[in-house]
Amino acid sequence: MRLGPPMVTVALQTNHARLQKRLSDLATIGQLSSGGVRRTAYSLEDLAARQQVIAAMKAIDMDITIDAAGNIIGRYSGIQDLPALATGSHIDTVPAGGRYDGALGVLAGIEVVATLHEAGQRLHHPIEVIVFTDEEGEMIGSKAMAGAAHDTDPECYRRLDGTSIQTCLHQIGGDWHNLTTAQRTSQDIAAYLELHVEQGGVLEARERQIGVVQGIVGLQRYLVTIMGRPNHAGTTPMDMRQDALYAASLLVAAVHDVAVDIPGNQVATVGYLNVIPNAANIVPGQVDLTIDLRDLSLETLGTMVNVLQQRVQEIEAITSTQIQLERQHAVDPTLASPKIQETITTVCNSLQLNHYSMPSRAIHDAQEIGRFTQMGMIFVPSQSGVSHAEDEYTSPEQCGQGADVLLHTLLQLDEQGVT
Repeated sequence: MRLGPPMVTVALQTNHARLQKRLSDLATIGQLSSGGVRRTAYSLEDLAARQQVIAAMKAIDMDITIDAAGNIIGRYSGIQDLPALATGSHIDTVPAGGRYDGALGVLAGIEVVATLHEAGQRLHHPIEVIVFTDEEGEMIGSKAMAGAAHDTDPECYRRLDGTSIQTCLHQIGGDWHNLTTAQRTSQDIAAYLELHVEQGGVLEARERQIGVVQGIVGLQRYLVTIMGRPNHAGTTPMDMRQDALYAASLLVAAVHDVAVDIPGNQVATVGYLNVIPNAANIVPGQVDLTIDLRDLSLETLGTMVNVLQQRVQEIEAITSTQIQLERQHAVDPTLASPKIQETITTVCNSLQLNHYSMPSRAIHDAQEIGRFTQMGMIFVPSQSGVSHAEDEYTSPEQCGQGADVLLHTLLQLDEQGVT
């Protein structure tokens, strides 16, 4: 039996206009003349944005802490001494980004608490709104909270301008030498729910208002070096060539085929290609390229890699080249909690919002947090599928719908329990 007064939640709705004002105000920090936003982690703009968010949290009776990883944690106390229901995202941007990526999740979380605060209402669980550190870079904030950031090799986190991670964290109130203290467990956070713009065009194409995220895909990225032999383009017969670019073309086709031939919704991309010596009258002697594989299933990722390795051997034999695959990056997939997915769906139905079940193929802080507690994500559409760009856009109505789904999902999880 729950303690505390009965809670009437049907009439609650977030203030859409206030959420838009918060988004507009935050976007002025780091705003570019082009209309985009540059607010990279640890920059002066990032520091100013953090202070703006902290002020907004304090105004609605939230207690503020900054952990050793620099994560801002705003806590709205609950009726009972229970693990928190957490939400949030990030406020740092890519060098020329938009105003919605990350920021919507943070500001919608604040708006949810503001709505409850205005109504004089507390949940059984505390609510935490978390601003994660450096999501667009090394994700040190969410990784530290999940216990996956290591404080033994600071060079892994050094900024492009050479600034050390020790200095960066000190600037925002963190402490590199006590990074492990930022780790939390399911005893601290009962569930984490993140609202985010889709950053793709699926919801818009399918005319759906809300995306119910099944999980965040795993990723395997490889650097591939193809070694042939440079030679004269006119005097070298076709059957005597070791053409690295021809081998690369076969491999690019194989990467495409492995994504479409295996049953499922996996994706595979060759996004970088460098031809050496890259001259019109020389048979290419070397090609460097990248392969990016993503899927919700770790087993499917393994199958894709195995198929590609077999194809590499065939291409080597056909082209008389040598092909080396070096894994650069690997992230395991994180599945969303079935209970949270079901609750989001129920809320969408009650709010008469159409919805679509889908994976997230972009990486989010929720991926790391979901490694130690139940996780869920809510997507709202991105116009034309654009993100990480100045013309990133999600309408005020869509932002407000996402915030309402976030509010009522938290309310339902609080009432039903999340164990």
